[in-house]
Amino acid sequence: QLQLVESGGGLVQPGGSLRLSCSASGSTLDYYAIGWFRQAPGKEREGVSCISSSGGSTKYSDSVKGRFTISRDNAKNTVYLQMNSLKPEDTAVYYCAAGMVVTTTPIFYGYWGQGTQVTVSS
Repeated sequence: QLQLVESGGGLVQPGGSLRLSCSASGSTLDYYAIGWFRQAPGKEREGVSCISSSGGSTKYSDSVKGRFTISRDNAKNTVYLQMNSLKPEDTAVYYCAAGMVVTTTPIFYGYWGQGTQVTVSS
């Protein structure tokens, strides 16, 4: 059974950077598309970015395009989300998920991590 664990969240000032990691156990990530999602209090879960199993295809939401970069290292069974130029509106719990479709739509993902908190505040 594939299990995902996010790490790297924390408190950062506006304009700062964080790198989130999504590590897998129980199975290889090689065959899965991976998505990053976030959910702020009182809001629906939002797709942020996704990457194909090979890493050759990526997608970003308009709200993070040009600031966030998704990447993966299949040898380490890990996917990353580099977040630069962070804004207060990026504050949310960030989740990674594994699925078979390269999309930022949550319903296409069957395996989810527990989430990591990102807070952008001065």
